[in-house]
Amino acid sequence: MTVLADRIEMADQGKELSLDTMFEWLEQMHIPEGFKTEIVEGGIFVTPQRDTHWDIIADIYDQLRTAYPRQRVKSDVRIDYPGHLNGFASDVVALAKDARKDGKGHWRHQDVEFVAEVISRDTARNDYGPKKAAYAAAGVPVYLIVDPYTGAWHLHTLPQDGEYRGTLSLDFGEEIDLTGTVVGLVLKTDEFPRD
Repeated sequence: MTVLADRIEMADQGKELSLDTMFEWLEQMHIPEGFKTEIVEGGIFVTPQRDTHWDIIADIYDQLRTAYPRQRVKSDVRIDYPGHLNGFASDVVALAKDARKDGKGHWRHQDVEFVAEVISRDTARNDYGPKKAAYAAAGVPVYLIVDPYTGAWHLHTLPQDGEYRGTLSLDFGEEIDLTGTVVGLVLKTDEFPRD
């Protein structure tokens, strides 16, 4: 069955659209290798992974591995967040020590301690807007946005009442001090490439 046929069938049956249904559609589509897919506020986004993007993700991953075992650091893995149809495949996620999967086999947003998103031109609005709001609503303690186009990073901490109370923005080359957070380490940014 095609995605269009699935949508028509679902509409005829009066079913409410769900993340599981939308991800089933994505599994039936041909998504070229090197593209990331996620659902933000019910919209499906397919974005290419660029060298710059991947180099920053790998750098953050490697640095997190000094404090987190491999099984607790994820990249491009579906996690469902609060809000309307939010199934994100975040660039980098660090999970709590006692993290566990839900009944569907997905990691739970309640166990996310750290998220990093590396900006892509076409989806930057999501990272600065609805995804930031969803992470705050989920109580993710540390949300880092890395923007290779401006050469700056933006750290968001202290989630409360659906928004981040702590925000710090500095340029590449400046360290990201997370020692006062659950992450408990300093991320170096001097090797983050720019676009």
